[in-house]
Amino acid sequence: MLFDTHVHLNVHQFDEDRDEVMERAHQAGVEKMVVVGFDRETIPKALSLAEEHDHIYATVGWHPVDAIDMTQKDLEWIEELSSHSKVVAIGEMGLDYHWDKSPKDVQKSVFRQQISLAKRVNLPIVIHNREATEDIVKILKEENAAKVGGIMHCYNDSVDYVQDCLDMNFYISLGGPVTFKNATLPKEVAKAVPIDRLLIETDCPFLAPHPNRGKRNEPAYVKLVAEKIAELREVSYEEVARSTTENAIRLFNI
Repeated sequence: MLFDTHVHLNVHQFDEDRDEVMERAHQAGVEKMVVVGFDRETIPKALSLAEEHDHIYATVGWHPVDAIDMTQKDLEWIEELSSHSKVVAIGEMGLDYHWDKSPKDVQKSVFRQQISLAKRVNLPIVIHNREATEDIVKILKEENAAKVGGIMHCYNDSVDYVQDCLDMNFYISLGGPVTFKNATLPKEVAKAVPIDRLLIETDCPFLAPHPNRGKRNEPAYVKLVAEKIAELREVSYEEVARSTTENAIRLFNI
């Protein structure tokens, strides 16, 4: 059994064949997945998918790229939705220094507000991090995010920061990049993270693993991620599948 902890089946790239994509995931052994809602459009779709399918759960949050668009009303809406029976985390939230749509100070403010929200409703948080690890770790410490913990989604930085994350009750989640030929950092992380703190994901439709790199990603491909991690750790595929699934169930309190 596999658990894909981060999918975007709620985006338009799956509008034509969403049911077929879910069936392929089932055939690949993916028995649970979390659909991530990150703005006004994707949050209702994430909840709808979770309501329609027993094996699907949802998160609600605000993406840092669009932090400048978030209003107080949006924050109140996210808090209201957090009590939904299928909502298992707040996010994705964090910092993204690659794109320049939202100024850094706005991103940081929205990030802090969502951490506070997560602590109020006692749900773990899903962290989006692009070129901002140092600031993210600093804010998580300052805001005492360890109280709820969460996921470092699609972790793609050095092993040096992993212990900081583990110390704050965060799990490390790896996706397609761990299979890329020249991606050394995620491979090092895959070997270093304790097996009881490791998660797997696709982040579909993005970051498809080898040999599908450059194509649309989908949940079935999370099996390729698990296989690569097993190879890197020199353990069985079954052990990685079992452990990462148990970790996700524990984190999301399912």
